[in-house]
Amino acid sequence: MKTTSIMARMALAGVLALGLTGLSTQAMAAKAGFEKCAGVVKAGGNDCGSSTHKCGGQSKADGDADEWIYVPEGTCAKLVGGKIYTPKK
Repeated sequence: MKTTSIMARMALAGVLALGLTGLSTQAMAAKAGFEKCAGVVKAGGNDCGSSTHKCGGQSKADGDADEWIYVPEGTCAKLVGGKIYTPKK
């Protein structure tokens, strides 16, 4: 096999490995020292899924009560419209 082909495959494997590492970090259930704050997210700025979708970045409207972001503990209560997120059932 040519050296350039081997180098290209190694580079691609490295990029894929970094991408998968980023996904596993985002999929964490909770972050230590942070809380889920709902009602303060801009459209497209949510951190994770809600009752209407499964992924971050898919909120449709500003301030949706079902969309949340991680904020440092104790911050949510200080934000206008912010409340600790509890999933709709």
